[in-house]
This record gives sequence, structure tokens and C-alpha cells, in this order.
Amino acid sequence: MDALNVPPAWRERLEQRGLAPLAGTGRGYFLWVAFLLAVIGWAVYAYSRQLDEGLIVTGLRDRISWGVYIASFVFFIGISHAGTLLSAILRVTKARWQLSVTRMAEFITVVALMVGALFPLIDMGRPDRLLNMVTYGRWQSPLLWDIFAISTYLTGSTIYLYLPLVPDFALARDRLGPTAARWRRTLFTVAALGWTGTPDQRKALERAISVMMVVIIPVAISVHTVVSWIFAMTLRVAFDSTIFGAYFVAGAIFSGIAAIILLMAVLRKLCHLEEFITKTQFVNLGYLMGAFTLIMGYANLSEYITHGYKMEGAFPFHFEQLMTGAFAAPFWFYIVGGLVIPGLIILNPRTRTISGIVTAAVLVLITMWLERYLIVVAGLRVPLLAYEPSSYTPSWVELSILAGAFALFALLITLFAKLFPVISIWEVADHRGPEPEPGAPAEAEHPRRGALAEGSVA
Repeated sequence: MDALNVPPAWRERLEQRGLAPLAGTGRGYFLWVAFLLAVIGWAVYAYSRQLDEGLIVTGLRDRISWGVYIASFVFFIGISHAGTLLSAILRVTKARWQLSVTRMAEFITVVALMVGALFPLIDMGRPDRLLNMVTYGRWQSPLLWDIFAISTYLTGSTIYLYLPLVPDFALARDRLGPTAARWRRTLFTVAALGWTGTPDQRKALERAISVMMVVIIPVAISVHTVVSWIFAMTLRVAFDSTIFGAYFVAGAIFSGIAAIILLMAVLRKLCHLEEFITKTQFVNLGYLMGAFTLIMGYANLSEYITHGYKMEGAFPFHFEQLMTGAFAAPFWFYIVGGLVIPGLIILNPRTRTISGIVTAAVLVLITMWLERYLIVVAGLRVPLLAYEPSSYTPSWVELSILAGAFALFALLITLFAKLFPVISIWEVADHRGPEPEPGAPAEAEHPRRGALAEGSVA
């Protein structure tokens, strides 16, 4: 790709804003980190009670053996997909508008995988049981497939995150080196790998990124497909579905896009990146999220119509508990609040604003966690024999660990934002450039940019 000739003043502002979080730390940052550490500390205490007394301190029992932990595992692994997967797909299609948020999306992938991978370990009760899976694991078990799939995806995503960081590490080394702390100078120098920006280095870097973005797409799709097989290959009536693979992948991208939008809005405000993360990124991601409301709606309709039409076996009980019974409130909140309302917000030009799209993203994230909870808990609640259905209520231990997981996710993002530029400075400057003023033709300043004006999706 040819580099653009951007105005020097604009590039200077881009570099200054992009590197500002690395240059100084305010009091609010430390207060926020202290709050997150306090929540994590309480979660660690709750986990210590579980280690000491066993899973009896949770609401899990023999009939409903998966609950908040596994629902959260699926949720975090899900939101990790839209990061690297969406970034790779958009790079392949050469959608330049996304270069401002690519780094944030890749942050989400790595952090969500780190946090999500903890939940199966927590759900085991005793962490030493993980060694049993390695030593005595059955290769025909989807649980073992999941371990290898997630490990492969985390490794590939970390490499994919690191490669575009190299030029920005070199920029931080050159711009902040003399004034930064010694450990920061060492970090920037070592991580930059001797980058000087020569044509050969640029060619090698873009070739490496191209290879990784092609490789990571099938890996990302396979990961959540394998996660879905943990349910679909379990002998439970509510999990008896052949479309779980496609359904889980679509749901992962759906919730992941919402996570990107929310993180983008937060970092845009805190890091003062309004000039470089504009309405263009919000609207285009909103369009993608709106498209997935249709896909998710179709998948739900197909699933419930086919099973509901036949109503065989234990499906009448499952339908009753979702539609009008114990889980009716979260189920209909998921349908209306997670699919209908976000779709209407994005469809209506009056509400298709930054604040409207962020509101839709928040609704999607909340309801998609509830959807995972319904799959796990409501599915396991369906009786296998003629006995009264069991019940499940998360204990304070489970809720504390869940809060700690979200706090750990926020803490890792917070630390990443302090160590690394949250936008890919070199890619925005070289391959996207400034957006034209509203009403001005896109070709007036940068003829090679093509249709990159406000609202372009290609």
C-alpha cells in the first residue's frame, strides 16, 4: 500500500494524542486502578473460600452443574472474536475507516481470551484438576479440543496484536525516550526490534501482517465453533441443535462488535481522540452490529420454530420456562432489548448517532451475557427423568468472582492503554489520513484514498 502525504500539522497532532497516555499519568488513573484492584481483591477472597470449602459455596449442584462461570466463559470467548476476526476481515477487504480502532479491537481479543480462559479453571473447583485433563484427557472430548483451540487462538492473536505495534514502539522510543522512565525506554527499545522505517522493513512487516490476518480468520471461527460443540455434543434436550456452531460464531461477532464500540467510546473520550475516531467508525460498526441483529434474529427464529413446531420430548417444558415461566423476563429482555431495540436504533437516522450507537452496544452486551446464561442454566434445568426441575441461584461467591473478572478485564485494558498507543498511529497516518471536512469531496486532499468520506463502509 502506498503511504499518503498527510499534512505535517495533522500528523503531529496524531502522534501527540496517540502517545499522550504513555507520557504522563494523572491522579484519576491511579484511583481507577485502585478501585479495580479492590474489586479483584474481593474476588480473590471469594475464590479462596471456594478453594477451602469446595463448590458447595456456589449455587451449582448435580443437576445444574454449570452456571455463571461457564456462561461468562462463553461470553468472554465470544467478545474476543470480533477483535482479531473483525480486524482481519476488514484488513483483507481494505476498509481504511477501521484503522483508527484496529488496535482497540485487538486489545479486546487478547484480554478477553486471558480472562475467559480462567473460568473453566474456576469451575473445576480444584485447579490441580487441569493437570488431569492434560495427563488423562480424552482426545474425543470437546473439552480437550477447546483447550487447544483457545491456546492456538491466544498465541495467534498476541502475534497479530504485536506486529502492527512495532512501528509505534519505535515512534515512542524516538519521541518519548529521553523523558520516559528507564524501564519504559528499555521496553520501547526492545519491543521496537530496531525498527527504522526502511522500505525493506515496511515491506516485511506488511507481508507478516497479511499472512497473520489470513491465518487468524479460520482459527477464530473454529474456536467458537468448538466452544459450541461443548454444548451441542452434550446429551441435553435444549442443546440438541446442529446450528450451534454458526449460531455461536454469529453471537460472538455480534457481542464483540458491541464491545469494540463501547471501548472505542470510552478511550475516545479519555484520550481526547475525537479528531481521529469520528462518527464514521461508530456508524460503520453500527451498521455491522445492525446486520448481526438480523442474523441473530433469523437464527433464533429458525431454532425455536423448528423445535416448537414438533414439540417432542422435553421441549414443551423448555419452551414454557423460556416463554412464560421462570426465565421469561430475561428471555424477552434478550429478544426485545438485545435484538429489536438495537436494530431500530441503528435503522433510524435520528438515533444513529454516537450516543445512540453506544446505547445499542450496551444493550447488546448485557443481553448477550443473559443469552449465554439462558443457554447454560435453562438448558440444564430441563429434567432428564420424571422428577421436579431443579433451581439455580448464583451465590455471593460466584457473583464476586464474576465482578472480579470484569474488573480484571477493565484493569488489563487500562494497563495496556498506558503501555501501548491505543490507535495504530503509523497505519492511520500512512494508509488512511485525515477525514475530509463534511461536504468536501474525499478526493480533494488525498486522491488515492477513494471513498473514505463520512459514512463509507468500504
